Amino acid sequence: MSAKQKPIPEKQNTPDKSSGRKSVTPNVQKIKREQPSPEELAEKIISGDVVALSRAITLVESTQPRHAENAQSVIEKCLPHANRSVRIGITGVPGVGKSTFIETFGKHLTALGKKVAVLAVDPSSSVSRGSILGDKTRMEELVKDENAFIRPSPSGNSPGGVARKTRETILLCEACGFDIIIMETVGVGQGEIAVHGMVDFFLLLKLAGAGDELQGIKRGIMEMADAIVINKADGDNEKAARKARAEFARALHLYPPKENNWTPRVLTASATENKGITEIRELIEKYVARNQESGYFSYKRSEQNKYWLLQTIEDRLKTSFYQDERIKKQLGRELSALENNETTPFAAARKLLELWHR
Repeated sequence: MSAKQKPIPEKQNTPDKSSGRKSVTPNVQKIKREQPSPEELAEKIISGDVVALSRAITLVESTQPRHAENAQSVIEKCLPHANRSVRIGITGVPGVGKSTFIETFGKHLTALGKKVAVLAVDPSSSVSRGSILGDKTRMEELVKDENAFIRPSPSGNSPGGVARKTRETILLCEACGFDIIIMETVGVGQGEIAVHGMVDFFLLLKLAGAGDELQGIKRGIMEMADAIVINKADGDNEKAARKARAEFARALHLYPPKENNWTPRVLTASATENKGITEIRELIEKYVARNQESGYFSYKRSEQNKYWLLQTIEDRLKTSFYQDERIKKQLGRELSALENNETTPFAAARKLLELWHR
């Protein structure tokens, strides 16, 4: 290179005034300004914008403390437009066909003009905290329905696989205009109580010939069920399904009457052959109408709100405790002391709680 030649500078991502092209480097500040405010999100949700609904749910599920205030603001603005749906909980052991049943049932409801939201709590890995989020893959037809909204949420550390913010997500879906909210549990046997405390109708799916007829009688989940459906009642399994239906019907008579004097029904269905779906929908409609007429529907919603008030207080206290910087430091010391047999769990807990209250 001669002395007169200057080195060619590296191409910079700056605006090209002659061509009118903009920089390819994103303007971070502009992107931040484009993020909708809680007011804007709430307005869009109330108008039926499912994209805004998804963004708000992501905000609600965020574990970032800075998102909590915005999420709460969105919920408060949506609250007057919530509580207008029928909430249905669906549970059953893995392999019972929950996803297939929900897709068939959901398509049946949307065909009748209903807007259906499916909140599918997806299993999270206890190691990586990752989630499969496979319900959108399994419900291939329902996910394409313009009157349906499927939101798989990772269960995380929630007991029994119930997503931490499912209660708030229900309210947002109702504000967005969904008539039916379907909650699918992981079906691991612990989260059903939490789901039962969020829904108006609790449906238990069972399989015939799976060897759990008598086990089902022992489990407390039978007491919570408003209806039991023997699923996959088709082909060679149809006869076994009818037998299982009779056995579960007899078992239900052993339980005391429900608070609302409702006697749970046992039905059979085949999601793959679309059999028994209409009967299930009619049973749920009958249940809801009866409870609305008696006032039990509103009473149950009120009792659920009280329960979730106490649950929210517990969650907030727990979060506040573990996020305290003093607690984080002292907790490490106490855990080390426990390993070295220098303290007891009770003494360590007392010391940490005393520190927190200072």
